[in-house]
Parts: sequence; structure tokens; C-alpha cells
Amino acid sequence: MFKWAQAAMSTVAGTAEPIYGSEAIRTVHQHSEAADGKPDYTELTSKDLAWHVGKGTNVETQVFYIATEAGPFAMAQVIYSVVIPGVKTTAQFNIKLFDPKNPDGKVWSSVPLSNPAFHDNNTSFYADNVAVILSEDGGIYKIKSQADSEAFCNIVFTRLSPGFMAGKDGRTTYGTDQANPWGEIWHKFWPRCKVEGSLILKGEQVNVDGHGLFIHALQNMKPHHAAARWNFANFQGPTTSAIMMEFTTPPSYATTRVAVGGLAKDGQIISGTLDNTAEHVKAENDPEAEWPEPKDIKFTWKGKDKDGKEVVGVIEKSWGPRMDRVDVMGEVPDFVKKIASAAAGTRPYIYQYYEPATLKIKVGDQETSEEGIIFSEATFIS
Repeated sequence: MFKWAQAAMSTVAGTAEPIYGSEAIRTVHQHSEAADGKPDYTELTSKDLAWHVGKGTNVETQVFYIATEAGPFAMAQVIYSVVIPGVKTTAQFNIKLFDPKNPDGKVWSSVPLSNPAFHDNNTSFYADNVAVILSEDGGIYKIKSQADSEAFCNIVFTRLSPGFMAGKDGRTTYGTDQANPWGEIWHKFWPRCKVEGSLILKGEQVNVDGHGLFIHALQNMKPHHAAARWNFANFQGPTTSAIMMEFTTPPSYATTRVAVGGLAKDGQIISGTLDNTAEHVKAENDPEAEWPEPKDIKFTWKGKDKDGKEVVGVIEKSWGPRMDRVDVMGEVPDFVKKIASAAAGTRPYIYQYYEPATLKIKVGDQETSEEGIIFSEATFIS
């Protein structure tokens, strides 16, 4: 095999891992159980929102999801990756816009960034023509980008309810020596935000005022070693938000499932939840990507409120036409993609949906429901 192709394959996919077993992973649930008081969640401070800037192979990202009042879905994202420690580091800024009334007119912008840097105790990110700045009081993000001459971004995210992470620190750790783990995953959430601002796409201004979700996430190891599949739910209603991030590890870590999430209203967290499920009730084979595309789904959140009452949230949904199917390795030459798939079983695709939905929440004996919009992803990697 050509040496450069070997390098490309390793960079994109790496190699398959041995079977370490369940003793080589400690989930956020287990970390929570080991903590005093067994917290289901911990509220975030500004310090918790600092970029990790890991030295080993890792991917770190901040994502701003928007359910606009006008109807479209919007997203802004900065990704910082250490591809080869000490040799290659990359940064990327992404913008996406999808209008359900014009499904063929979706806009996707993804541009590499130059001179990435971190300031304000690593809570703010800068690069040429890009800034993602956390306010001094820790309650507002300002996101500005002119990195793509055809896709400008100027958005303000104001937190409406407390931010949180699952358990005591949000971490699921990997390694045969858990005192010195070789990898970790965590997610930190602002589940409910007020969004103000606009995108300028090919010279046309698009207002993106609405409600939003902010996530800061880290995969401090090769992504396909950390997880084989993902499910993500982001519901935004007039008063309530529900979020869930679920992943399943590859067999090397005992096909372990981890699902974190929470329910929030303006000004409060209803419940931060660890006992969550994302079910593909019905799926159909996608002949092009060769993955079982979900058609009917059910998301369930289970936890307790601050008074100790049982909390259950449910969304059941039959999907219409998908918003998008993303070939994650779309930029990789086909023959390298085939080599990577054969060597490590890596064939990542993301199925995305954006549709109206109903969230039902039961707190103790009281049940309520709210109509809203859900953005959801089902990701298949290996």
C-alpha cells in the first residue's frame, strides 16, 4: 500500500481495537454512583465551559442549534481537532440552514480556520475571521464568523435555564487503568436559550431569532473507537426543552450504551436524567448507505425533580422525509474510504430530521404535553 494512503487511512479511521471488555469503560452513570450524593446532574459554571485543548488525538466542538421563530433550522459549529499529536491540528467552522418549506434549498458551509487560539481562561475561541466569546457573567455566547465569504454568521445565545452536565462531571472514561484513563467523552449543555441574530448566505440575510440549544463536547480519543452509534434529540417548545445524547461503544468496550439528557423550562431544570432510551421502533434499510434508517422513534427520559418526584418525558414520532443524510467521509477519496471500512469497519453516516413533535412530561401524578419542534440525528459509524 502507498505510504500516503496508509497515513490517510490512519488519520481518517485509525485501526480496530482489541476486545478490552466492560472493565475498560467507566460510564458517566458509574462515575455518578461513586460520587457523594449520587448526583444525576451538576449545574455548570463558566470554568466548566473552558476548552479542554487535549494533547492526544481528540475532537472538541461547540455547537449552537437554533429552532427559529420563522420556521427554518439553523446551526453554527466550531470544531477543534488534534489529528496527529504534535504534528497536525485542525479547526473548522460550519453553518447549516434548512427550511422545511424548501427542503431542496438547504445551505451547508464548512471552512477550515487559520490561527485558532483560546482566550479568557480558554472559555473563548478565536481564529482568523471567527470569534466564539463567552460573556464575563457566563450567561451569553456571541458567535461571529466571516470565514466563508458566502456564509456570514452573527448570533447571540442567551441562557434561559441553568446549564448542566450529567452526573458529577459528565465524563465517561476509557482504559484498562481507570485511575489513568486513555480516553474520555463528555457533553455539557445549555438546554434552553434565547437566540438573536442573523446569517448572511450568498448576500441574503436570514433572521434566526428563536430558541436554541448549546452543546460543548469532547471525544478525547479516536471518535470511532469511542462510539459505534449515536442518537440525538433536541426538542424546543414555547416553554420547555428536552435534550438527549445517546451513544453505544464498539465491541472493544462491551457494546456499552450511555444516554445523558435533561428537561428544562425557562429559568429551571426540571430534571437532569441518566436513565434515558432512544428506540428505533421501526427502521428500513437504506440501500445507498447500507444502514437501517429509522422511521419510527421513541425517546424516553427518566429522572427526578428537585423535590424527589419521579419525572418521565416521552416523544414518539414517525419520521417523514429526512432533512439530510450526511456522508461523514464524503471528502475522502473512495479507495481510501473502502480501505478504512475494511480495516476498521468505519462507514459513518448521519441521518437528520427536523419536524413538529409532542413532548409529554409526567412529574409525580401530574402530566402535561407541549407542541414544539424536534431536531434529531441517528449516526452510524461502525
